[in-house]
Amino acid sequence: MKSLIRKILIGDAVISEYSKITIQGEIKEKVYLETSKKSIDISQNHWLLCIEPVIFGVWIEKDEFKPALMKSREYKIYFNSCDIERTRKKPLAELTLHFFDCIEEINGTLLLLKLEKSKIHHLNFLKTYLLFSRYYKKNGLTFSKFKSFVSAYSYPRRIRIISFRQDDYYNIFPMDLLGDIEQSNRYVFGLRHTNLALDGIIKTGKLVVSEVPYEYKDIIYQLGKHHSSKPPPLASLPFKLVQSKNFKFYIPAWAESYKEIQILKTLDLGSHMLLWGESNEKNMLNKPANHLFLIHFLQYLRQKMDSSVYDLA
Repeated sequence: MKSLIRKILIGDAVISEYSKITIQGEIKEKVYLETSKKSIDISQNHWLLCIEPVIFGVWIEKDEFKPALMKSREYKIYFNSCDIERTRKKPLAELTLHFFDCIEEINGTLLLLKLEKSKIHHLNFLKTYLLFSRYYKKNGLTFSKFKSFVSAYSYPRRIRIISFRQDDYYNIFPMDLLGDIEQSNRYVFGLRHTNLALDGIIKTGKLVVSEVPYEYKDIIYQLGKHHSSKPPPLASLPFKLVQSKNFKFYIPAWAESYKEIQILKTLDLGSHMLLWGESNEKNMLNKPANHLFLIHFLQYLRQKMDSSVYDLA
C-alpha cells in the first residue's frame, strides 16, 4: 500500500528535499516583481538571502521604477514556469512581501523584502499536503515555511564556492544564498550566523567567490561541512589548491573562475548576515563549464509533469 501511495504521489522519482541539476543554455523560469503600478522582470536580479525570516534581495537599476517601488507598502513576486503572461497560466508560486530595508548605490538599489505569505501551484493541494506530511514534516517545519522554501527554489539557485583565509585559519565552503550584480561590480551574500568564517570575513572585509563545474558536486557537498565545523588540514583536502591573485586565499584548482570581494556593508537579517561587497575583475582558471544549481523537489516534479526537466547533476 505504501509503495502504491508513493507511486501515485511521485511516480518513479527519487524523493529528496532539493534536486541538484545542471542547465544547458538559459534558465527557463521567469520571476516578476509587482506593485500596484509596476511589473518588472527580476529573473536575473533576485536572490534568497535569509531563511528566518525569509528575505529576498531584488536589484533595481532603472530610475523610473524606483519611486513606485520605494513607496509601495506591499509587493508581489510571481514565479513562472516560462516567459508567458500570468493571465494565461497560473504561476508556480505567488509571494506577498513587505519592505524590510534597502541598500542604495549610485547605479541602483538593493531592495530587501520580507516574505509574509506564499501560495504554491506545482501540484494540487491534496498531493502537496500529503507529500509535506509524509516526507517533509520534520524538525518543526510548518506547512507555511515549507511553501516558502518551495517558492524560493522554484527558480534555480546556483551554487558557488566561498574562500576565506586569516593567519593560520582558512575555510572553503559552498553557498547558494548569494548574487552577482555584474553590471555594477557588486556581490551580495547571506551567511548564517553559525558559519565559523563569518566573524573573520567581517573583520577583514574580504572573501573570494568561485564559479565551479557541476562535475565536482560530490566534493562541493562535502565542503558544506565547513560551514559550522573546523576545516581539516590543507594537506588532507582531496584536491589541489591555487591562491587568489591579491588576497592569497585558497581556491580549488578545478574552479572555473573567481572574484575577490571587498566587503562594503553588513546588515543583520535574522538567521543570516547580509554582506554587500565590491567585486574586481573575473580571474579565469579553467575553461567555462556547466554549473550546479538547486531546485526544490516539487519544482522537479512539476517539470517532469510538463516534460521539460533540467538534467540531474
